[in-house]
Amino acid sequence: MADDDRDLVARQLGREPRAFAAVAARCPFGRPAAIRQRSYLDSGEPFPTTFYLTCPAAVAAVGRLEDAGGVARYQRLVAEDRHAGESYRQASELQRSLRESAPRMLDGGASLALGIGGTARDGAVKCLHAHAAFALGVPGYRLGARILAEAAPLYPDQCCTP
Repeated sequence: MADDDRDLVARQLGREPRAFAAVAARCPFGRPAAIRQRSYLDSGEPFPTTFYLTCPAAVAAVGRLEDAGGVARYQRLVAEDRHAGESYRQASELQRSLRESAPRMLDGGASLALGIGGTARDGAVKCLHAHAAFALGVPGYRLGARILAEAAPLYPDQCCTP
């Protein structure tokens, strides 16, 4: 991981990233758009969000979708649409396979079984940002790609990272 990437992510977030492992996807301007995170902090505290959206413009775009009732709407879609539900289930399985144990796990490894965004209940969609970041980090996640398309445009005409 490049120090300049970590510094860019810290500027995007307005704070130091807590479990930063690597940049998972970049915006059209070459800046981090989503990062991959470690499953546990050095302290052993679980960090169940494997991919995290960092680009300020993308965060705002997905936030508008959430503010408009997007979480409840996508949760209904997962429950009612066979294709959306299958995409969600496949991505949740992949999420679990990407999680990594650590030398110190204060939860005894329990968070390794959580789905996207730290969900414990199958079919739960609690954070569209986590699904969008997962789709950027793991191309081919159809439900996440649908969220990204609905939130578009994700990026402005010029770089938004300060």
